[in-house]
Amino acid sequence: MRFADLVTGILLPESFLHSSFFIILATLVALNTVIYAALSVVHVLPKWFRTSWLRHQRKRGVTRSIYPDGPI
Repeated sequence: MRFADLVTGILLPESFLHSSFFIILATLVALNTVIYAALSVVHVLPKWFRTSWLRHQRKRGVTRSIYPDGPI
C-alpha cells in the first residue's frame, strides 16, 4: 500500500466496501448508534411518574401529618 493511500484514508479496497459483509456490519453499527443515542436522550430527560398525574384524584380525606392544620 502506498503512503499516499494511507494519507487520503483509503485503507480498504473498493470491492470490500461493496461486499455484503461490510454492508451488514455498517447497518448493525448504524442501528447500534441510533439505539445508543435514543437511550442517552431518554436518560437525560427527567423521570415521569404516572402516579403524580393521578394523585390529585385520590387525595386523603384526613390529614395524617403531625401538624393537624396542614394541607391534606
